[in-house]
Amino acid sequence: MKLGDRLAIRATGRWLPEKFESTSDAVAAGLITEQDSAKLGTVSLAVAGADSPPPMMAVRAARSALDEAGWAGERIDLALHAWIHHQGHDFWSPAHYVAAVVGAKQALPLGVQQMCNGGPAALHLAVRWLLAEPGATALVTTADRFANPGFDRWGGDYGVMYGDSGTAVLLHHRDGEDDELNLLAVTSSAAPELERLHRGDDEFSPAARWHSTSVDVRRTKKAFFATAGIEILTETTLDHVKRLLLTSLADAGIDADDDRIARIVLPRLGRAALDTAYRPALDGLTKAEVVDVGTHTGHLGAGDTAASLHELTRSAPLRPGEIAAVISGGGGFTWSCVLVERPSEKGKS
Repeated sequence: MKLGDRLAIRATGRWLPEKFESTSDAVAAGLITEQDSAKLGTVSLAVAGADSPPPMMAVRAARSALDEAGWAGERIDLALHAWIHHQGHDFWSPAHYVAAVVGAKQALPLGVQQMCNGGPAALHLAVRWLLAEPGATALVTTADRFANPGFDRWGGDYGVMYGDSGTAVLLHHRDGEDDELNLLAVTSSAAPELERLHRGDDEFSPAARWHSTSVDVRRTKKAFFATAGIEILTETTLDHVKRLLLTSLADAGIDADDDRIARIVLPRLGRAALDTAYRPALDGLTKAEVVDVGTHTGHLGAGDTAASLHELTRSAPLRPGEIAAVISGGGGFTWSCVLVERPSEKGKS
């Protein structure tokens, strides 16, 4: 999607719990094997307590972003919330809760459920909304908490372990305010033929967790790979990720060998998945460093991209004028690339 110099990320917010559980302790407790630990390369997972339901984590991240921007909630026109796991109630809209609690009572709240790519999908929708509504603003939040008994964060999936977080991104039309990041491109592509990866051979059920007492991604993946093979996922991911990065750069009018491209940020998956399905697609395309930022948090559900955008201005900031691409992927299957630039001059977005 060609954005030109129209949109910017005014501020980001991220909330992580104080508690982190180490992979070494999980191995000692029998929650994961040494072999799986070595393949994943994850050091620790962010683990929220029962006093931090997902929508409240999103609210905390949103308040942080609003405070950073100096905005009141009333300024928000669109409030999108994305998630992949239970939000605390069975029949309810968490997007409306987030909007209400942060004071975005004039906003249109919308929920986005696009598996682990939900955060970038919400950003994609927000961008299209803003391009159609000059002067509009958007808040995009994500939150997930992968707690027992409904989810086994350590052993419920192959190639990934799950951490808890809330994230927020404030988007608006560039207007000379002090923005954290210029938004250069948001590009997505899908391979819906891979939807069975998270359905497997299971029959359609009348209620949640009908087939097992906790979410069992290993069961559905095993069934899919038994007939389709693991190569189809790897090869399709390699193809989409490579094309997404090149398309994003082309949409932004940036050559792949531009020295300003400083970093390509990977999704927060296990080492083996990144080394087989992501790094080979990106190696040599640019001069940028390809970085794995999830070893100490785990996979943050729908929040990987927003958490990485936050880190690009905080714990691992881009220099003024530098560009980064944040890559993501999620069940369905859909992949996205968010291309951003750190503004060169304060107050000049």
